[in-house]
Amino acid sequence: MFDLHQFLQPINVALLNDDVAFNDGQLANYIMAYEDELPDISDTDVVIAGVNDLRGSGSKKNVNASDAVRKQFYQMNFWHTEVRIADIGNIKTGATVADTYAAVKTVLAEILRMGKTVVLIGGSHDITLAQYFAYKELEQIVEATVIDATIDLKSDSTIRSENFLMEMLTGEPNLVKHYNHIGFQSYLVHPRMLETMDKLRFDCYRLGIAKEQIEEMEPVIRNTDMLSFDVSAIKYSDAPANDCSPNGFTGEEACMLSRYAGMSPLLSSLGIYGYNADKDVHDLTAKQIAQMLWYFIDGKSRSRQESLLAERFNFNEFHTAFTEIDTIFLQSKKTGRWWMQLPDKKMIACSYNDYINASNNQIPERWLRAQERM
Repeated sequence: MFDLHQFLQPINVALLNDDVAFNDGQLANYIMAYEDELPDISDTDVVIAGVNDLRGSGSKKNVNASDAVRKQFYQMNFWHTEVRIADIGNIKTGATVADTYAAVKTVLAEILRMGKTVVLIGGSHDITLAQYFAYKELEQIVEATVIDATIDLKSDSTIRSENFLMEMLTGEPNLVKHYNHIGFQSYLVHPRMLETMDKLRFDCYRLGIAKEQIEEMEPVIRNTDMLSFDVSAIKYSDAPANDCSPNGFTGEEACMLSRYAGMSPLLSSLGIYGYNADKDVHDLTAKQIAQMLWYFIDGKSRSRQESLLAERFNFNEFHTAFTEIDTIFLQSKKTGRWWMQLPDKKMIACSYNDYINASNNQIPERWLRAQERM
């Protein structure tokens, strides 16, 4: 493993519980944490790293948000001992935001190169750009998904966290094969911005639609390589550090989306951004993010139950036709999840509703959008 010490700061686990010993059921006793020596992550499944640079949101100071989340996360009871977790501490904040990006990119790329799943906690939402840069470093084409109340494409804004998507989606060379946006709130987004996203064949799901049919977001996240979650997508009452909107996903819905992320066989990085501990109330947002991490681990545990698509004996196979197009749907006997076949024989994640529409001779919108992108 490349020497990452120069980019990382260790943590003091004892301080996370106010110097009171953790009991044998708590996560603190199962996480390999960077205190004195950087842990060997060769046998781990999930690697956690903190980022505390908030300058991209216009803040002039950085708050140790990642440790505030750790304090809540480490105290939780651990039910998934088969999932091995390492915490490599906090990625050092650079002299400039660009320096922080470079450090995040270097650390993340090295861990991805080892085939591990990485979770980044803390930092302003523009750290998503550094998350993407790690894939560019590896020359890996990705499908990216962002969960956010707004769409950060404001080219006229000088605040980095409000415009970083411009560089991510239009910069050259570009390795984003597809982009999904979940949970945008219409009154916070200019209509022309959505028109632009649609012309690019990107898929955007309004908050109301996502909340009404949250199970339809599972296939979206299942097809995703990198996921970025801005806490502004969660309503203020459930995440008081979010001063964006009184509306948004509930805490339970945010945990459900996190579980979907953990269940994805493709997803290799998750970033939970936008948490400013100075704005929190009774640590509720820190607790919310910690619970999202717990459900991500829960999803990771459940993902091990799924069979490979090549193991067809573990799937129910349905042949159907819509508008004279023959296709195949697969349903997992173990988890009940669905896949559908495109004309090029590629299988993509879908939902039961897609199968029902196809059976009624209607073109599933998910199938149509995939074809348009091809």
